[in-house]
Amino acid sequence: MSRLHTSFVLGYHGCSKATGEEILAGRRDLTASENDYDWLGPGVYFWEADPVRAREWATRKFQATPSIEPFVLGAVIDLGNCLDLMAREDLEIVRGAYISLKLTRDMNPDQEPLPVNAPANKNDGDVLLRRLDCATIRHLHEVLEEIDEHPFDTVRGLFTEGGPLYPGSGFSAKAHVQITVRSLGNIKAYFRVAPDQLSYPPLA
Repeated sequence: MSRLHTSFVLGYHGCSKATGEEILAGRRDLTASENDYDWLGPGVYFWEADPVRAREWATRKFQATPSIEPFVLGAVIDLGNCLDLMAREDLEIVRGAYISLKLTRDMNPDQEPLPVNAPANKNDGDVLLRRLDCATIRHLHEVLEEIDEHPFDTVRGLFTEGGPLYPGSGFSAKAHVQITVRSLGNIKAYFRVAPDQLSYPPLA
């Protein structure tokens, strides 16, 4: 990762209240996501410095199951050896992983073709299903393991999502930074999020 960044960040994970309370009590760990469309590859996902986005995500996830109460779990995360997709050198590493993945597929015609990134549905302007990006990052992790290089503990990326923040804006309404933690030991502490941190303050 770029050494211009500090090592510790606050992350926020959306989950059920039952899961959050179990983790705060030390009775279980979070489970890594392994979906083939995960934006940053496999790992435990956190919104960086944005508990409201975590609450929105959890509320949407459980809206069809009223018996499940959404919850936001805070975490102190040591980025450790971080694949930081806001650093040029790390972007070049990912570009190299894509080239390697493509060559691997081209040399093995029996394998499935490269996946593609796509919207969740045809009316969605956001490319939410990041199957190509996920496959590329998975491949990078696998290559590092094969050559016995130090693995990445975390992956961090900036994502543009949503329409323009205002007419003519270059800012996206739902731009955010996400972190996926691959090494659970890099989660140094969990904490309960204060209720007043779960909504944005009103505009002046």
